[in-house]
Amino acid sequence: MRRTFRRCAPLFTTAVAALTLATLWPAAAETPASSTSLPKEVDAAMRTISSGRIRAHLKFLSHDLLEGRGTGQPGGDIAAQYIGTYLHLSALLPGGAGGSYMQRVPLVGVEVQPETTLAFTGAASAPLKYKDDFVLWSETQQPTVDSSGELVFVGHGVVAPEFKWDDYKGADVAGKVLVMLVDDPPTDDPAVFGGKARTYYGRWTYKYEIAAKRGAIGALLIHTDESAGYAWDVVRNSWARERAFNELDPRAPAPLRQAGWVTETTGRALLKASGKDFDALRSAAAKADFSPVTLGLSSNAHVVSKIRKMDTANVIGYVPGSDEALKDQAVVITAHYDHLGIGDPDEQGDRIYNGAYDNASGMGTMLEIARAFRLATVKPRRAVVFIAAAAEEMGLRGSEYYASHPTFHPGKIAANLNLDGVSVLGPSKDMSFLGGERSGLKQYLEDASKEFGFTIIPDPHPEQGSFYRSDHFNFAKIGVPAVSVEHGTQFEGHDPAWGQAQWKEYNEKRYHRQSDEYQSSWDLEGAQKTAMVVFYLAYRVASADAMPSWNPGDEFAAARESAMKSAGIASK
Repeated sequence: MRRTFRRCAPLFTTAVAALTLATLWPAAAETPASSTSLPKEVDAAMRTISSGRIRAHLKFLSHDLLEGRGTGQPGGDIAAQYIGTYLHLSALLPGGAGGSYMQRVPLVGVEVQPETTLAFTGAASAPLKYKDDFVLWSETQQPTVDSSGELVFVGHGVVAPEFKWDDYKGADVAGKVLVMLVDDPPTDDPAVFGGKARTYYGRWTYKYEIAAKRGAIGALLIHTDESAGYAWDVVRNSWARERAFNELDPRAPAPLRQAGWVTETTGRALLKASGKDFDALRSAAAKADFSPVTLGLSSNAHVVSKIRKMDTANVIGYVPGSDEALKDQAVVITAHYDHLGIGDPDEQGDRIYNGAYDNASGMGTMLEIARAFRLATVKPRRAVVFIAAAAEEMGLRGSEYYASHPTFHPGKIAANLNLDGVSVLGPSKDMSFLGGERSGLKQYLEDASKEFGFTIIPDPHPEQGSFYRSDHFNFAKIGVPAVSVEHGTQFEGHDPAWGQAQWKEYNEKRYHRQSDEYQSSWDLEGAQKTAMVVFYLAYRVASADAMPSWNPGDEFAAARESAMKSAGIASK
């Protein structure tokens, strides 16, 4: 017991210090202009938001002692307890189970072992090396799985009737292993697959889902830096580790027996061995008349995994609504607290994926918004719910669980505002709100831009498909108008090229890498500004007469109408 305490003592001391700093840090200096569209008591509470308190949270949550906040790992559990404690200290009401701040999220942990192999029958090539040439897992949640299936190239693997696109053309792929390209079919037409913007059809999650629905036993994605939006080491760091899955649903299609990625070099060699050319097939797959191509080879996989039941939790607190007619409705603010935990060492021997920007910065900002909300003496008409989501890096599992086990009826959730990485480079002159132009939230965003003096810009990197990569997506799927709040690329005191260079450096050198660590030089005035903007938006939406909806014809509009009807609310 004594040794256990000694091991935990530095972490305990650090946590107490962070909580103390975050609770007692002096109020932010009054900004020159006061908001004209919030009650003065609410405006005053908003202006207590402090970059110092955000820094205290960020610094603690990304500390080495939390070992990267891995899902189902001690560091992740400590982060959840820290967040719950701070919500309690900030006097938010508990929104979890049994009067606690915790909503249990049951998962299954699957850790693929090094003896896993992948080979292609009929292809004369050197043995493929796990992690270097491929990453692979089985969705069956079994410790050992052997499978073999004929390889079929299905282009982008997309079935999109609204775009008159079907890469399968009626082909029977049951029992086959599908080889696919990442991303959407390429087009410059914004009316087709979002133009240069990535849609959900381009996401790896969709590729595996459609393969299972078509009866395939496997799906292998050919990675390229351009199509994925990140380098191979991000794939390796994200997938070649323990991953979390929901428990298998017997009503769902049979799980894939082999699912994974291969490097571009491996993919090119595979297609060459089948007598095909990668570039020629990629060009053919860019056209709507593409048909599946049988490769004349088989994929043989031997997948060995450690399987364990894994418990984690969403951490939930809320400020109750003040209007008797609307208090059962809510605005939800989300940020995920998990990151990748401990993995293989980098060149410096560092094994900890601290996740300082992604997403200790967003988590710290959300906690500061929560504290400020509780200070407002004029309460919003609807509840404002703060969810620290679990297992986002494992496939948005925590928010997915909340969406299927919500504490407010989906038809009564007015909006979701998500924070996933906020500015650590100072205030930005522009901001983007992923999905903001798609719903009635647009007017609130425009009002905020006038109040706080920033320009709204479209997603500066639409090819990344970021709308479908964070927790707000699970709220959108159940019909809730949702945005992810992002800083822009033009920062005060710098030219636009500087901001683009900073993003490029982060994406290429620190995203999902051990080098995403806290820097004492970070300027968190930008995080403070973001916190004020989100506070303003949440209060405005929570106090409005009616809830926003998706624009007519949007892919989530039908879900919104159905959810509101189920809740007994007439859609506008």
